[in-house]
Amino acid sequence: MLTRKQIELLKLIHDRMEKEGVAPSFDEMKDALDLRSKSGIHRLITALEERGFIRRLPHRARAIEVLKLPDALGKSGFEAKVIDGGAPARSAPPPQAMAVEAAALTLPVMGRIAAGTPIEAISEPMRDIAVPGAMLSGRSEHYALEVQGDSMIDLGINDGDIVVIREQTTADNGDIVVALVDDHEATLKRFRKVEGMIALEAANPAYETRLLPAARVKVQGRLVGLIRSY
Repeated sequence: MLTRKQIELLKLIHDRMEKEGVAPSFDEMKDALDLRSKSGIHRLITALEERGFIRRLPHRARAIEVLKLPDALGKSGFEAKVIDGGAPARSAPPPQAMAVEAAALTLPVMGRIAAGTPIEAISEPMRDIAVPGAMLSGRSEHYALEVQGDSMIDLGINDGDIVVIREQTTADNGDIVVALVDDHEATLKRFRKVEGMIALEAANPAYETRLLPAARVKVQGRLVGLIRSY
C-alpha cells in the first residue's frame, strides 16, 4: 500500500519521463506535491524504494531506476528507466539491526552545520540515518545535520555528532537553532533577541557571541535531538 503522496510522486516522476525524457528536480517535486522542503521528498523516495517501486543506483549521483507502478495508476508494467532526483543507494542493514530500525524513521543528513565559525550552507542530502521516532514531534518536517566544530560543547554537542532538526522559521529565546546568516552561512547556536538584534550564542567560552541585525538572520529549524557514535 502506498500513501497518496507516494503515489503522486511516483506518477509525477513517471509522467515527466514519458513526456520529456527528463525527471523533475527536487524543487519541482516539492512544489508539485505542495511540501515545504526537499527533505519531505527525500523521505517519499526512500519509502518508494523500500516498497520496491524504485531502486537507487550506486555510483551514479542521484540516479533512480523505476521498477513498477501501482495498480492505482492503471499500469501493469513498463520498461524501467533511470531518472535523476534521488540519493545514493544505501546498503541493506544487517538482519540483527532490522528490529531496531523498525522502531525508527529515516531522515536525510542534509550536510554539515558549523558549531564554530559559520560555513557555507549545504542543502543536498549526504546520506540517510535512522532516528528514533520519539525524537520527532508533531507533523513538522525534520532533517539531520552533522556537527562541525566545538562551539556548543558545553551543552554536550560535540564535533561529529548528528543533530536532529525540526523545520521552523521562528524561535524562542534560549532555543538552539540552525541560523542562516546573510543567506549563505549556516551555524548552530543558541538564539536570543536583544533590542531588535539577534544574538547567536556559543556554548564554549572560546567563542564570542555574534550580535547581528535581525534582517541578516533566518531561523531554519530548532534542535530536537542528538545522535552520537562511539
